[in-house]
Amino acid sequence: MLSLLLAALDQTIVGTAMPRVVSELHGFEHYAWVTTAYLLTSTAVVPIVGKLSDLYGRRWFLLGGATFFVLTSALCGLAQDMTQLVVFRGLQGIGAGVLMATVFTVISTLFAPAERARMQGLFSAVFAFSSIVGPLLGGYLTDNLSWRWVFYVNLPVGLLALTVLFIFYRDTGPHRAVKYIDYLGALTLTLAVVPLLLALSWGGQQYRWSSPQIIGLFGLAVVMFAAFVWAEQHAREPILPFSLFQNRTVTTSAIGLVLMGISMFGTLLFIPLFIQGVIGTSATQSGTVLTPMMMSMIGSSLLSGQIISRTGRYKLMSIGGLIVGTCGVFLMAGMGPDTDYPTVVRNMVMIGLGLGPVMPVFTLTTQSAVSMDQIGVATSLTQFSRSIGGTLGAAIFGSLLINRFQPALEQALPPELAALPPERMAQLQNPMALLNPQAAAVIRDGLAQLGPQGIQLYDGMLGAIKIALASSLHDVFLASAAIAMLGVVNALFMREVPLRRGPAKRPATVVATMEPGVEVAA
Repeated sequence: MLSLLLAALDQTIVGTAMPRVVSELHGFEHYAWVTTAYLLTSTAVVPIVGKLSDLYGRRWFLLGGATFFVLTSALCGLAQDMTQLVVFRGLQGIGAGVLMATVFTVISTLFAPAERARMQGLFSAVFAFSSIVGPLLGGYLTDNLSWRWVFYVNLPVGLLALTVLFIFYRDTGPHRAVKYIDYLGALTLTLAVVPLLLALSWGGQQYRWSSPQIIGLFGLAVVMFAAFVWAEQHAREPILPFSLFQNRTVTTSAIGLVLMGISMFGTLLFIPLFIQGVIGTSATQSGTVLTPMMMSMIGSSLLSGQIISRTGRYKLMSIGGLIVGTCGVFLMAGMGPDTDYPTVVRNMVMIGLGLGPVMPVFTLTTQSAVSMDQIGVATSLTQFSRSIGGTLGAAIFGSLLINRFQPALEQALPPELAALPPERMAQLQNPMALLNPQAAAVIRDGLAQLGPQGIQLYDGMLGAIKIALASSLHDVFLASAAIAMLGVVNALFMREVPLRRGPAKRPATVVATMEPGVEVAA
């Protein structure tokens, strides 16, 4: 749990410090890369480490991942320019990926399946807790010490985690006498994931979706994924055995996590935009609206873990959670310029109550459906699916928002604004006027030069932007609700097997290999 806190906290603590980082190190053009580099490396390394931990055990991956994460955190804090920070963040993502791939797998080696439900609930609560504490701690450290302490704070937490791991954690397996590392699979998987994530991150932002750069990245991802499939079919110890997908529980869980990742990001990314742009509250208040959601997620995650641990049943809990979460997202689609802040909080609490039981269930069911010697790769598949889903959600809903905003704004603009010069009109058609007081002041001063009617035009323009933004976000939330509903349908196909309450059994040790695919176990 300390290791998970270490990795999860760093995903949320950096965002609040980034404006100060850019102002000190300059290099605004690298702003997005500070996050993108971390995302690329942490996602790509997860399935590789999952497989390797099945071969060599978990302990040294936990110790090595935590050590590497602490060292690279120190390097991030010492960065002298944005290029160095981007490189060090990419290295830090490797350590985070190792930890994320391993910590959830460890639960399966220490606890019986029924007891895992309670532990998965606790771990999910730690993840949600970091989402609350991260932005607040990041803002406090940046304002009162320095942005560099956003990274230095990982050092004491990491050293504490390393000490506890080194003294108390003992590996329970698996250990194989015969080990084959799938180098070709690791290479082709990395070369497939990285361009895919780059295309999803850049598409509609830095480049048009139809640009040669984005099409080329997608093409490279497809080619390398085909090469990865070929490599896995011929590998003795494939990084991602495709036989896993013959198991309906594993397939259902992976699809469910992708859908949940897409829908959840459709909510989390755009709620602050709705609160600041449509309702008109401050950035601080827009950030705090996520706190009730996370608190309800922590509570429902802990409670559902206890219930599943006592009953050994999980299917009804997951379906019920998905239905409640879907209702919350659907209610958000009905919000508009007249929606008040308490209504937004109510909808966010519903989403948190729904997500809490679901997040640990898919990992739990996957671990219960595979043999002990495949638990690492199966668990890493769940983390990988959630990351890919989140990236897809950010790309899909970001593009939907951009494509819907312009037509909605043109429809909502007052007729008198049509007479303005094109360059002035382009300046007005910018939602940042609702989010950035400095941008709003520049536009207001420019229109004030036109006389009293200029202020009226400014007020009409703000009203039109608010209506257009509300309309665009309505489409985003509606699409998110539709994808969440697909998640409900997918969960109906989940096969429920009562969870065993006995102690976790140590897996058999492979002592020889007669031929590829045929193993003799002791």
